Amino acid sequence: MDIRCAVLAYPSISQKDYDWIQKTRALYDSYYELVRPHFTIVFRSITREAEFVQHIRQRASAIRKFSFVLRCALVVEDVAGDMNQVFLVPDKGFSDIVKLHDKLYTGILAPELRLDIPFYPHITIGNSSDPLICKSLADELNGQNFGIEGTVGNLDIVSIVAPDKRITEVKTIERIKLA
Repeated sequence: MDIRCAVLAYPSISQKDYDWIQKTRALYDSYYELVRPHFTIVFRSITREAEFVQHIRQRASAIRKFSFVLRCALVVEDVAGDMNQVFLVPDKGFSDIVKLHDKLYTGILAPELRLDIPFYPHITIGNSSDPLICKSLADELNGQNFGIEGTVGNLDIVSIVAPDKRITEVKTIERIKLA
């Protein structure tokens, strides 16, 4: 069984927007029941848990809470598998999330940074092995002219259980409040 750590940012958004995201995810996201809507900042580190937690605590200590606005859906091929993803991507807050990602992937995590995979700040709203299903969903969402405003004020260090490379559990180890 594969257990790894990750860093997720569960955003603070309105209940209306949360319900809209979850309603869509219930139809299109296979991880809908496993994990709430989130930005993945660090994905499945192989670093030992205690070292990982200490590193994230230290790097996150000077990071300030920030706001974002999601206005666009984007289709992205999952290079690690045979799925395609539909991401909600922030206009405002994009650079804050990229800089946070880059700050955390230093020190002991530097060797784990995948430069062969582009990092897109996002909340996943759907996935499918059929890219046309994802494209249709993205077109439908982008036709709605949505705008989801929120803030990121915490980082959750989580353990991810993935037997046979399929995620079965996501559990918070520690929550770090941003400055």
